[in-house]
Amino acid sequence: MLESEIADFISSLLLEKGMSGNTCEAYGRDLRIFDAYLVRRRVADVAAVTREDIVAFLANEREKGMTGSTRARRTAAIRMFFRYLRERRRIPSNPSDLMDAPKKALVLPRVLSEDEVKRLIEAVAGETPRDLRDRAILETLYGCGLRVSELCALQMEDIVAEGELLRILGKGSKERLVPIGGAAGRALTNYLGGGRESLAHGNLAETHIFLTRLARPFTRQGVFKIIRERAAAVGIAADRISPHVLRHCFASHMLAHGADIRAIQELLGHADVGTTQIYTHVDVARFGEIHRLFHPRAE
Repeated sequence: MLESEIADFISSLLLEKGMSGNTCEAYGRDLRIFDAYLVRRRVADVAAVTREDIVAFLANEREKGMTGSTRARRTAAIRMFFRYLRERRRIPSNPSDLMDAPKKALVLPRVLSEDEVKRLIEAVAGETPRDLRDRAILETLYGCGLRVSELCALQMEDIVAEGELLRILGKGSKERLVPIGGAAGRALTNYLGGGRESLAHGNLAETHIFLTRLARPFTRQGVFKIIRERAAAVGIAADRISPHVLRHCFASHMLAHGADIRAIQELLGHADVGTTQIYTHVDVARFGEIHRLFHPRAE
């Protein structure tokens, strides 16, 4: 019923608001699920959707076991969608006005210990182009705190300040500069000097830093697969590792070593420091574990 309106809305998010492709894809998926629900309720037209329809949909999602964060995202998608329709006068009124989003449950990010990260990275010690590339991927994700999409998008020209900084284009097309650091810098230098040329197969037009064996830029799924394979080789379970886990490790390990939360916010490219403060909860959780292990009256 709403397919054309949803497609127009998603296009506006991409082109007018500059939202990331991943966010737009998620919003589109959420709205199509809502659309299917409306069809089952025999709602005949977008102008006929009521606040009760939306509330019933979200209640149905809760009964199906959807998490608070998923329901919050779907609520946000629905509210933005109907605001968009109202602004363009496609509906007489906005049925989502005054609706509150469900509160998200606090979910602590998964992190590996510093020893586990060291073991993961240092196990990739070969000199083949693939080994040099994979070591550089791991060092860059952990050493610079990048999102996997940011890593995949890196171009040769994004290494700036004589190799000291990476220029990152983050969410909402916001640019930031991130220090590369010693270990990541060495790994990148080794890869660019001894591995990338072989992987590029002489294609001088390809300017992405990280290339597959077919001389193509990486997808998020491709990086995910490499990390899982490398983690399995050192006994780290698949459900404990992902590119984003290494980003979490970057932040939580920096915090544990005394880094300022505002500095971590800037390095991660978070618009709101509240997003970054989740890592303070990780640290508190670690202190609680230490207390339970070592305090004589903890039990």
